[in-house]
Amino acid sequence: MFQQLEAAPPDAILGLNEAFARDTTEAKINLTTGVYKDAGGTTPVLECVKEAERRLVETEASKGYLGIDGMQEFSAASRALLFGPDHEVTGSGRATTVQAPGGTGALRVAAEFLATAFPDSSIWCSRPTWPNHPNIFRSAGLPISEYGYYDEATRGLDAQAMLDDLAQIPAGDIVCLHACCHNPTGVDPSLEQWNQIAEIVADRELLPLVDFAYQGFGDGLESDAAGLRALARPGCRMLVASSFSKNFGLYRERVGALTVVTGDSDTASVVLSRLKRTIRCNYSNPPAHGAGIVTTILGDAELRAGWETELAEMRSRINDMRQALADGLAAAAPGHDFSSVTRQRGMFSFSGLSPEQVDRLKDEFGIYMVRNGRINVAGVTTDNVGKLCESIAAVL
Repeated sequence: MFQQLEAAPPDAILGLNEAFARDTTEAKINLTTGVYKDAGGTTPVLECVKEAERRLVETEASKGYLGIDGMQEFSAASRALLFGPDHEVTGSGRATTVQAPGGTGALRVAAEFLATAFPDSSIWCSRPTWPNHPNIFRSAGLPISEYGYYDEATRGLDAQAMLDDLAQIPAGDIVCLHACCHNPTGVDPSLEQWNQIAEIVADRELLPLVDFAYQGFGDGLESDAAGLRALARPGCRMLVASSFSKNFGLYRERVGALTVVTGDSDTASVVLSRLKRTIRCNYSNPPAHGAGIVTTILGDAELRAGWETELAEMRSRINDMRQALADGLAAAAPGHDFSSVTRQRGMFSFSGLSPEQVDRLKDEFGIYMVRNGRINVAGVTTDNVGKLCESIAAVL
């Protein structure tokens, strides 16, 4: 039966990792997957994570299943991190949270819930967006449309196109928004622009689905949540898919959460029941270890302080590499403007390189990035930035 099947094409991003592993080029560089790397090119285990794991091992008494919606303490900590501990959404009881296997799992649960709850609604994604967004939403049965976002000429935000497009979306449709560190462009709205977005969302009665995968990687935990909190006005409804892969370095532990903000606590209970049904026929219940790490760290003042320090160090290293990359490109390719690299935020930068130039970097220099020109800035180090800049200059 299986012999009639054709092989599926490799994933546009993860498939590059497999090709990179096979490449025998000396001093090859991997700038593909959004994984943080330190100055030595290693994805580290945070010290606060090691200490939390030690405590968990010493105190763990059972390997029994979690409930369908996961750890309640984890859910409460997730909401407090998103909205702040004193926010109306956090204390009103009108928000409900389920633990999920990573931010991707949270998005899939959200997509399946939305497809069944609002079968006549479409979901709108930025142009461009994370390549897996359309895969997830389409697989769940959600029709997909796009709104303007990126300005290729300035390598920045096309705010007017975004606002104009949002203002034309039919009432009741869903809008997928990146809370910060937009993937793949690294381009984010300002707080003023977020307030304009929030006004349109409210006036048009749109339902935001906010993908919050990089809290703390842009300008800080609080600053990065400013857009989300602009949307979270009294009476708002929204969904937030959050991830702890990046800011806790827990990539392989698959720690995420889906938070749904409703109108009141009774409606939140109804939504929770439907989320549980969605989860039950998918992965049944979530893994415990990673969520236990996050809950332990966020619930202990000393561990949390240590985590915030380590997170700031990761953010600082990425920003330092942004500056080094911009400076190196200015020297290696003086006829080209790469100043946008330092204006973008988070792990990614849209380089402006064409697919053909990206192919040449891979084939001629062993430098791997996504064909749309997205660079994982966290993969840049002081040891490889020189080769990277010279190679980019060679293909321009």
